[in-house]
Amino acid sequence: MGISTTVHDPGVAEIVMDAPPVNALTVQGWHDLADAVLAAGRDPDVRAVVLRAEGRGFNAGVDIKEMQATEGHTALLGANRGCYAAFAAVYECAVPVIAAVHGFCLGGGIGLAGNADIVVASEDAYFGLPEVDRGALGAATHLARLVPQHLVRAMVYTCRTVTADELHRHGSVLEVVPVTGLRERALEVAGDIAAKDPYVIRRAKESLNGIDPVDPKRSYRFEQGFTFELNLAGAGDRHRAAFVSASDEKGRRS
Repeated sequence: MGISTTVHDPGVAEIVMDAPPVNALTVQGWHDLADAVLAAGRDPDVRAVVLRAEGRGFNAGVDIKEMQATEGHTALLGANRGCYAAFAAVYECAVPVIAAVHGFCLGGGIGLAGNADIVVASEDAYFGLPEVDRGALGAATHLARLVPQHLVRAMVYTCRTVTADELHRHGSVLEVVPVTGLRERALEVAGDIAAKDPYVIRRAKESLNGIDPVDPKRSYRFEQGFTFELNLAGAGDRHRAAFVSASDEKGRRS
């Protein structure tokens, strides 16, 4: 369990998130993911990265139960810094990152997929930001890299989700494939990149980041300020407590 990295010939690093039950990462988990992605980019033998997950879905964001079980604001601050580090690591990784998304991609998952260079998704994948229902804000910066602006607003305000097929029509998902073929296809796409001149590919990644119209790190940090405000106002804790209570009740019924 946790974050693991395997390097395949010809230079594709496969980074896997495995944090049951829903890949909602702890504070340490986000930092571990950031370290793994940056380490892969620094490896001169790595030419592309595939980021994927085991289990029911790609990523369900932060571990809200950890946050509520930790006294004070330590876990909240840690989660915000961890997410910031992980999202930035994907964006700044020296080689292209291919996100292989299955099942749910929510909250922090949007930050990862939105900062990836390429997204390949399975037919069951869906994407969304439930932050408003959790008394938080954030990752609209990264959602805006996946869907048009008016849809970003609708998704933030209503917490609605969109399917992989919808994102494919927007052009932000490269391909939609059967669940059983997702890993193989993502590795194939990474292999196609890895077959190119590695020096040229690394410069291509650097140049594409350099011409982005929005700095995702600064933009996301701006959003995080509103999460801090919501928490100080009491809204964050109130909605997180309601989420944990509902989750515990659901667990007792199942």
